Amino acid sequence: MGAVVQRLRLLHLRRAPISPLLGSSASAFVNSSCSDTPPSWRKCFSSKARSRWFGGLEGNKKSKLPPIVSAGETVLHERAAEVNPKEIKSERVQSMIDDMIKVMRNAPGVGLAAPQIGIPLRIIVLEDKEEYISLDTEEETQAEDRRPFDLLVILNPKLKNITNRTSLFFEGCLSVNGFVGVVERYLDVEVSGYDRHGDPIKINATGWQARILQHECDHLDGTLYVDKMLPRTFRTMQNLDMPLPSACPKLGPR
Repeated sequence: MGAVVQRLRLLHLRRAPISPLLGSSASAFVNSSCSDTPPSWRKCFSSKARSRWFGGLEGNKKSKLPPIVSAGETVLHERAAEVNPKEIKSERVQSMIDDMIKVMRNAPGVGLAAPQIGIPLRIIVLEDKEEYISLDTEEETQAEDRRPFDLLVILNPKLKNITNRTSLFFEGCLSVNGFVGVVERYLDVEVSGYDRHGDPIKINATGWQARILQHECDHLDGTLYVDKMLPRTFRTMQNLDMPLPSACPKLGPR
């Protein structure tokens, strides 16, 4: 997710902001497909998001990472369009995926959805590294049921819960920088879709990986974690360790 890692978010706040110039994939997408862009996509390219996309066509000779867009941008609040399976292997889609991976790792975060870099398509990338997990205590890691996993790229993901078990933990997001809130998520999910080679894939995930998948899939439906968080739990990263109000349920599995 755009940074569900609690300690990692503190690290992110100390990093330099990502360049406001557009990446090569964004420029290629607009240059080759703007005239073919469906009306539902064009609506997403509004205000600052649109200016960033088209600004990237003017004199941006060097390959730059696209910026992470912030809450309020239309593209983050509308349903993203599916990728045509026949287009998955195309250079422009592959370039988008490459940019997403670079942006996620540069942030750093454990997941990213295409709308977070202004692309209204149903693509997510995620990975959780040992170095990220080591920022949490062993007790926290066990409570979160968190383990490292290799890079996953999923196009047109379809998610369903496979049990009704849930847990409550803080989440953050690179598009809502500097804040966290408690969100209830399913502990066991199944996600099907396509990998970056256009082959069908199916993933069964539990614990923290399941949480990341739900967070990123929410982005594709125009939903941010703040739309689902428990009341009275929203706070700045600096206040992450402050006690929750007495009316709030205890963190962990339910």
